[in-house]
Amino acid sequence: MIDGKLDGHFPIDVFQTGSGTSTNMNANEVIATRAMQLGDGKTKIHPNDHVNMGQSSNDVIPTTIHVAAYIETSEVLLPGLKRLRETLERRARELDDVVTTGRTHLMDAMPTRLGQEIGGWAYQVRQAIERVEGTLPRLAQLAQGGTATGTGINAHPEFGARVAAALAQATGLPFVESPDHFAAQSAMDSATELSGQLKTSASALMKIANDLRLMNSGPIAGLGEIALPSLQPGSSIMPGKVNPVICEAMMMACAQVTGNDTAIAICNQMGNFQLNVMLPALAKNLLESITVLGSAARVLADKAVAGFTVNRERIAGLLDKNPILVTALNPVIGYELAAKIAKRAYAEGRSLKEVALEMTDLKAEELDRLLDPAPMTRGGIRK
Repeated sequence: MIDGKLDGHFPIDVFQTGSGTSTNMNANEVIATRAMQLGDGKTKIHPNDHVNMGQSSNDVIPTTIHVAAYIETSEVLLPGLKRLRETLERRARELDDVVTTGRTHLMDAMPTRLGQEIGGWAYQVRQAIERVEGTLPRLAQLAQGGTATGTGINAHPEFGARVAAALAQATGLPFVESPDHFAAQSAMDSATELSGQLKTSASALMKIANDLRLMNSGPIAGLGEIALPSLQPGSSIMPGKVNPVICEAMMMACAQVTGNDTAIAICNQMGNFQLNVMLPALAKNLLESITVLGSAARVLADKAVAGFTVNRERIAGLLDKNPILVTALNPVIGYELAAKIAKRAYAEGRSLKEVALEMTDLKAEELDRLLDPAPMTRGGIRK
């Protein structure tokens, strides 16, 4: 079963009884049948009396959700996010000498270094990893041992702890018995918490993918500051058009994770009295979110972030025309005069230096120093 060789014997749809009993009994029956095939052919193995001994769907399914989510998070999600973080950190170091136009409200603002911008993305991903990792100790707590309603009826008092220990040994993950079986079976708060962190991560990755997409826009009428790797023709009617397909795939994955989180939250609300009755749907959406986000993060790292090129000439040209650089003159000539210089330079299509020479007593050398965009990216007060 672990190798998936018996998957064809599991026809049960995810939308079934809310406890997942249909799937649990399906597994019990397959295990019983396979055990008899491997046995002496005489010993009868019953799916309820033997395979399900000391257990209930009501503790098996919540346990399964936690185990599956922990494994997928460890093997798919976190490696994907870490790959993206490492790739962003590397590109930030490589491009830290590129000074570019900053933008707020999609409008020109004070300059930043490309390394600072990409480094900010890397830190977002770093925090996403930390948030997800912070949920894992609670996800490691398993409901097994509570049986029908959390009391542990018909189960050995040590059954839950022994199951958790066996799973920990088999997987190398720190599974333990839940300290409270009533909470573990009636609510899926830890799984919902993980989903919430996935949604937060998705919102960060959506921002990163969208920034890359906008920086790539053009190549003539857009920003055209970077060129994402060309992976496929972008249009069936417009020859030569290339679209930011990986960024768009990332954005759709993030939208799916966000929608899944809403479904998971609703499912968690249905923990009526001693049992949550929307477990299969919660499991489906949570596992999908984990795998989709982890896979998309890896693809974004490998197919977009790692290989985009920078149009340094375009970036320098846009920066040179940015009237907002006059902000650096504020401490010297004041806001009002600086604003007049910026407006006049923009209206007349002239450089800030040229207009400032006419409207202030500052010398050309001093203006060159004050209007140099690179030092502006290091902060502080310049005089």
